[in-house]
Amino acid sequence: MKPLTTVKLSGLFLILGLSACTGNKPAAFRTFCNPLDLSYRFCIDEPSRREAADPTVVVYKDSYLLFASKSGGYWYSNDLADWTFVPSNDIPTEDYAPTVVNINDTLYFVASSHEINPVFCSSDPLSGKWEKVADSLDVPVWDPALFLDDDGRVYLYWGCSNQLPLYGVEVDYRNKFTFTGDPVELKHADPAALGWEVPGDYNTLVNQAPWIEGSWMNKFNGTYYLQYAGPGTEFKSYSDAVYTSDHPLGPYSLQAFNPFAYKPGGYSTGAGHGSTFTDRYGNNWHMGTSTISVKHIFERRLGLFPTFIDEDGTLYSVTKYGDYPMIIPDRKISGFEEIFPGWMLLSYRKEVEVSSFIDSLPSSNTTDEDLRTYWSAKTGNEGEYARIDLGNECHVFAVQLNFAEHETHLFGRQTGLRHRFMLECSANGKDWEILEDYSNNETDNTHLYFQLKEPVYCRYLKVTNIEVPDGTFAMSGFRVFGNGPGDPPAVVEHLISSRDTLDRRRVHLNWNASPEADGYVISFGNDSEHLYHSYMVYSDTNLTMNSLNVNQEYVFEIEAFNGNGIGK
Repeated sequence: MKPLTTVKLSGLFLILGLSACTGNKPAAFRTFCNPLDLSYRFCIDEPSRREAADPTVVVYKDSYLLFASKSGGYWYSNDLADWTFVPSNDIPTEDYAPTVVNINDTLYFVASSHEINPVFCSSDPLSGKWEKVADSLDVPVWDPALFLDDDGRVYLYWGCSNQLPLYGVEVDYRNKFTFTGDPVELKHADPAALGWEVPGDYNTLVNQAPWIEGSWMNKFNGTYYLQYAGPGTEFKSYSDAVYTSDHPLGPYSLQAFNPFAYKPGGYSTGAGHGSTFTDRYGNNWHMGTSTISVKHIFERRLGLFPTFIDEDGTLYSVTKYGDYPMIIPDRKISGFEEIFPGWMLLSYRKEVEVSSFIDSLPSSNTTDEDLRTYWSAKTGNEGEYARIDLGNECHVFAVQLNFAEHETHLFGRQTGLRHRFMLECSANGKDWEILEDYSNNETDNTHLYFQLKEPVYCRYLKVTNIEVPDGTFAMSGFRVFGNGPGDPPAVVEHLISSRDTLDRRRVHLNWNASPEADGYVISFGNDSEHLYHSYMVYSDTNLTMNSLNVNQEYVFEIEAFNGNGIGK
């Protein structure tokens, strides 16, 4: 039996029970990891690739329902970890950006269209059965969002354009969702002042107009929070920002902290065009869109982030370590520290042995922490494998296997598609123990996340193919989480920030390398007590950010991390 390990994170000490490969006490909590482990569907058009984006999550009785673009149906979950797919031919599941609102335990659904927007309702959504209640809205809308206010009045928000603003209007849901007044312009693009609205992975395409889209509305403590996405769904900088008002149709003012959901760095990037919702314990979450955008700009996934409102009414999502395992709470929490188990990434740039590879898709792509790159074996045959060497025996708590679609020719949601494989571990590279036996698996999920039933102490892990849905055996990320045997990296010294005097949207950051660090997280905000933004980088010791508000001052803080833990 290995001793207990203590991991310090921002003043909180987490005690993790660890033991040998032969078995030990499992964690007393459930975790998940972004991108979410869902049955992402193959699109119906060329090229063959998967997509889900623009998520709406609503609470319906004891379940959470998730609607996303181009998915052929929707999902429900009782715990935000396991999602069950519900096919439906009653609603336009091929339309983009569906929105749903719960009114007296009846769900109302509408999706994007340039022609007509029929409205549907269901009092039994888990059955997949819906009825049409309106042939169309008064005008065609794209990226709609329905909102039920405390007084029973319903509002519609929409907009998706690199020229036009976001709009809002009150609707009469009892009278086929007719408009009760004229639409109101709510938000125009302002990339000259708001760096996060400038297009590009790193907000550098200053001569390109941003797409302002994906409205969402919440009301917290009497304040209306109008959320919107920009600058484009294909960019790592895709984020959700927020304006606030004391009236559902404004006028709206920019919240000082923005964008409130922002994840430009790490393995899974992007957090834009999402929905913010409250779970059964009163915790807020934001589910947003993550980009791959390699085979097609609309090749996308989904991510879930804890969200909070501070004492000043500021709305913010925590994306710090946002693609590492997080605990699903069973009570009301007050901060991210309560749901971060301290399991670090053990696999970054570790050596990977593979059965075969295509020259342009090497094995190193499985551990480079980039969802856009992947390794591919030469075939999809049984026996193709990838074996990772962690370098030392480590305590492993979770594994995420991210499969890639290389040379697939699949379209639409089909039956009989499945990933079958064996996941094994070893202390010496010779004697192997099965961690997960997926030899009889019947699903084709591509971002499989395993919180191990019992944490293991090992150096090597291997995934061996048995069957793929189509194409070759390929992986964009063989990600291993736990705690290494060494110490966290030392404190980072001499962080220097230099605001660009000609373009205040830009800041240059430099720092001294911390020995043994895998990467760094830069936290920043409008003052030292509210460092809600974060930016993760691996290996580098400099960063240029172009996403600032020209009218705001900023404070920056940096911490180093590795597989052993987080430094100060």
